[in-house]
Amino acid sequence: MRARKLTFAALALAAGLSLTACQNDDDAAGQSDPSSGSSASAASASGGGSDSGGSDQADGKESPAPDSAGSDSGGSSSGGSSSGGSGGGSSAKGGKCTTDGLKVTTTNTFIDGDRDGSIAVGLTNISGADCVISGFVGVDLKTNAGTISATRKGDPGDPYTLKNGKEIDSNVSYPLNKTGGSGVRITGLVVTPPNETKSVTLAWPGESSLPAGDGSDGGKVTVGPIGSAGQGG
Repeated sequence: MRARKLTFAALALAAGLSLTACQNDDDAAGQSDPSSGSSASAASASGGGSDSGGSDQADGKESPAPDSAGSDSGGSSSGGSSSGGSGGGSSAKGGKCTTDGLKVTTTNTFIDGDRDGSIAVGLTNISGADCVISGFVGVDLKTNAGTISATRKGDPGDPYTLKNGKEIDSNVSYPLNKTGGSGVRITGLVVTPPNETKSVTLAWPGESSLPAGDGSDGGKVTVGPIGSAGQGG
């Protein structure tokens, strides 16, 4: 009987040891599972990074659209720059001022004490658009002794853009009749705008006569270039 109890005790002990061994194996297996789960997480994270990189690449593929817009914007600026250049060009390339597009006026500009008499010939742009003018106006004095053409004096300068509605003047200088005689009586004035053949006849605004002779440079009728009014005398 006692021997049977010992046998049962030995079997119970063996069963306990067997259960303990199994539990240890399970714990070891459990510890290896978390390790494999962590690797999966890392792989998943790596995969996530790859996906994110793919997403970035996708975003990168979409980014050319803003670049294209920027390029369009640059084109607008260029267009704007091109438009500014075109504006400057149109100003420099305006049509030539013509007689029909100009209002011609004359003003007596002589001041007591001046050596010579002077008048200003004004050209006002009435064409409705800017025009380019340069050089000298043609000036012919009508007198009882015939026509006296003014001699050009000075440098013509660069072409000038005459804005619509604006005026530019030329100075005409002539000798004063200080002889006490009747001299040469002036009856009218003929003005021809620069580079034109059509003339305008006007009343003479200055002193009524010239000396009978004009043997010196100071005694000649002269006309200055466009914009020279006020430089005579």
